[in-house]
Amino acid sequence: MMFEDAVQLYLVQLLADGRSVHTRLQYGRHLRLLGHYLREHRIEEVLHVDLAKFLSSRVATHTAKGMAKKPSAVNALRSSIKTFFGYLSTARFIPSNPALLMRRARTGSSAPRSLLDGERDRLVAALAGAKTEAERRDRALFMTLLTAGVRIGSALGANVGDVDFEDGVLRLRSMKGGGENTVFVPRETVELLREFVGDRRSGPLFPGGGGKRLGQRQAHRRLRWWAGRAGVDRRISPHALRHTFGMAVYGATGDLLVTARALCHRSTSATQVYARADLGRVRGAVEALFEVERP
Repeated sequence: MMFEDAVQLYLVQLLADGRSVHTRLQYGRHLRLLGHYLREHRIEEVLHVDLAKFLSSRVATHTAKGMAKKPSAVNALRSSIKTFFGYLSTARFIPSNPALLMRRARTGSSAPRSLLDGERDRLVAALAGAKTEAERRDRALFMTLLTAGVRIGSALGANVGDVDFEDGVLRLRSMKGGGENTVFVPRETVELLREFVGDRRSGPLFPGGGGKRLGQRQAHRRLRWWAGRAGVDRRISPHALRHTFGMAVYGATGDLLVTARALCHRSTSATQVYARADLGRVRGAVEALFEVERP
């Protein structure tokens, strides 16, 4: 079997398993990168040493622009390859699994890339100056991400009818990993959404040009524009707004279960990064316990 044919079979399986479009796109990118490196191999001819050579090569460890990839990015590549060959082996498309010896690198977990308090305040102040229809849409969108912790894909997948303006609840039909969920939306943000939606009763909650659904790339560009307008001199993404919300919820409650529910995490294992990041809370507890005087 040719490598590309095997990749197509695997992507079909991921679709049948209900994996999100973003997950399928990432697997496709990773596996085509490997396929280009192993272009002279049939899939059943790939050995564990071939995978080791690939993962040690600059093709795997550096971007197309020559920048070294983060260890977490290379780990994601390892995971894609491992699950791909696991599927091929289970489906008996290959005689043995060459990825059995593959291990993820130990990288530790980095703190969530959230906004600093001053950055958050400046961004909110800048958004408050929205005047045009597109700017008002941006304000409603980014304040929803910032105050409800919604993923950008879930927010852009929402329709007007998914907002319960009376109860302050937003129904999310496009979730990472599939399924649906609901999130609480603060009253101030609900009013922003109500004002932005106006007389509309159907269609995308956050439309782009021509009434079509706003795309993620455009949302990223719009946030970078607003960040520059707010004087935030570092690159931020819509996911940083979600992280800012997660940090705020955990900082206010100190409860992983509450934070996990607010972020629609299926497991608290994904939420623990907020606990590890909250070093200020740890310091305060230690100082109170031992009555340490502040310098």
